Amino acid sequence: MDSREALGSWLEGPKAAAERMGADFGYRGERLGRPQTGSGSIAGPGRRIGALFVDGWIANLIALGLLAHGDVAKANVYGLGVYFAVNAVLLATAGTTFGKRLFGLRVVRLDGGRATIPQVLLRTFLLCLVVPALVWDRDQRGLHDKAVGTVEVRI
Repeated sequence: MDSREALGSWLEGPKAAAERMGADFGYRGERLGRPQTGSGSIAGPGRRIGALFVDGWIANLIALGLLAHGDVAKANVYGLGVYFAVNAVLLATAGTTFGKRLFGLRVVRLDGGRATIPQVLLRTFLLCLVVPALVWDRDQRGLHDKAVGTVEVRI
């Protein structure tokens, strides 16, 4: 084996090396019965992270203006609680948040139905812990989605 080929496989990761050996992983969401592109397909990480930042920014503005009355130190304390409340209420009622709507996303159960209130509450709690959202499977679903049986899809 050429050392450049070994270095290339190390940089590309194990998936690329396995694909060169003939493994077929399919597209993101194929195992879940989701379409490859368009409405209902699994949302990519860029859109999800963008929506997360928008939602966090809105929650911090609400905390700063309504709860902390302009005191930044207090707003930092309230921000996560406001994020949890806004996220849980909007996902339970509309299936999407302000940021998710802006980026064309929604959260659904694996069967395509609206997530239940317990699913939304647990998903949001795990998202607030951060770590579960940073661990993804090959369909790019975070542990917070896997734990409650939901998936973030494109509208």
